[in-house]
Amino acid sequence: MSDPSTPLQVQRLEPDLRLLRCANPSPMTYTGTNTYLLGRTDIAVIDPGPDDAAHLQAILAAIRPDQRISHIIVTHSHKDHSPLAAALQQKTGAPVLAFGAADAGRSPVMKRLAQQGLQDGGEGIDWEFCPTHTVKDGDTITGEDWELTVLHTPGHLGNHICLAWNEACFTADHVMGWASSLVSPPDGDLTDFMASCRRLAQYNWRIFYPGHGAPITTPNTRLNWLIEHRLARETAIIEALTRKPMTAEALALAIYSNIDAKLLPAATRNVLAHLIDLYGKNRVIFSGLLSQASLFSLA
Repeated sequence: MSDPSTPLQVQRLEPDLRLLRCANPSPMTYTGTNTYLLGRTDIAVIDPGPDDAAHLQAILAAIRPDQRISHIIVTHSHKDHSPLAAALQQKTGAPVLAFGAADAGRSPVMKRLAQQGLQDGGEGIDWEFCPTHTVKDGDTITGEDWELTVLHTPGHLGNHICLAWNEACFTADHVMGWASSLVSPPDGDLTDFMASCRRLAQYNWRIFYPGHGAPITTPNTRLNWLIEHRLARETAIIEALTRKPMTAEALALAIYSNIDAKLLPAATRNVLAHLIDLYGKNRVIFSGLLSQASLFSLA
């Protein structure tokens, strides 16, 4: 899906919604982190982004004299979404709202894996992130001329939330148009991710505004694709394991054809997420402590 917006330039998406793209492109962030400015007078800044002085100045410059930043909302605490919240709060005095700190919402199985020593291998966790206000599933966040409903959508990260705005939804990194979302244990949980996908699919959405890339104008179609994509990946893993036991990296190399070497670690973590989900379903087994170096076979 094409993405014509330019970093550090404000793009008007709807009458009360603007987009400001951070200049932090990478294989994991695509063209950069999307910061959304919602409202006419009370402005909600959704996902201020990484610790980037130029992006901070661009956000402040986008606020007119008759406007104020009333809320800073962080969808999840990866380093490309949350670190700038602290500096923006210092400049504006606005509260920082999120589901919780970096380990909030982590599933019991992922808590256990983290305690056993499984290390994060994803996009980088902002362990210093600490919101001033925590929100929970179903909460409403309101400004003078807008209202958002919090949807707790763990999977990409335990503290990940989406934000429903009328028939639109800010989906952050849960649903994107340019790629399927990374699920990297122990911070990402594929079982939770699929449940969150199916929950979002129960709504008739008009549009998705993701954390990276262009708006998704066929949101329910994209959700169905994402669910089917993950189910197909699960089938491919099971088929590969019918031939011989394999590690997560060996499976990634076998399943992801012609993968860029830079993306192999992320692909390996995605496969590991599937294997943990399959282990929870009693479909696979492994020996020793669970890690991406474990040798997996069919149960």
